[in-house]
Amino acid sequence: MEVILLERVSRLGQMGDTVKVKDGFARNFLLPQGKALRANEANKKKFEGQRAQLEARNLERRSEAQKIADTLDGKSFIVVRSAGETGQLYGSVSTRDIAEIAGQDGFHINRSQIELNHPIKTIGMHEVSVALHPEVDVAITVNVARSTAEAERQASGEDLTLREEAPRFETFDPEAEEREEANAEGREEGAQEASGTAEA
Repeated sequence: MEVILLERVSRLGQMGDTVKVKDGFARNFLLPQGKALRANEANKKKFEGQRAQLEARNLERRSEAQKIADTLDGKSFIVVRSAGETGQLYGSVSTRDIAEIAGQDGFHINRSQIELNHPIKTIGMHEVSVALHPEVDVAITVNVARSTAEAERQASGEDLTLREEAPRFETFDPEAEEREEANAEGREEGAQEASGTAEA
């Protein structure tokens, strides 16, 4: 299906471009979200008539997004989660969790703006991209730790996912004690025999 883009769409094109996309992508994403129009003569005329208005609205949204980006870019957010000794989380950190944590710091981010291919499942420092606007991207750091103190240690560069070397245990041999006693008795008997021959 051919569509006219009403805004810049990543890896697809700029506003006003006529691009060919899969029907499902157009019907389920681009058209319902108002990011594109079906490419036909009526819609081309409609777009040309609204182009100046669309560009002005896009410019306004971009400047708003840029203001947020200036304060949000490079910011670090701490997420405290339960995890095993190897750093594997009991659960995960999703886009919803990141949006909530950012919201607590006064940044209103929609979870759809957070670009996270897979939920975070390990402790550590994770860099996450946030698309505030089709033309404004920022990177934030999500510091996932078992406690706030651990998060501070991670932020200073300490790696908490390293496995500690397992303590070495001596293997228990139940017959070793008996053998030791038998050897001791043998030595005593040998010593008595030696002293007996020495006296004779």
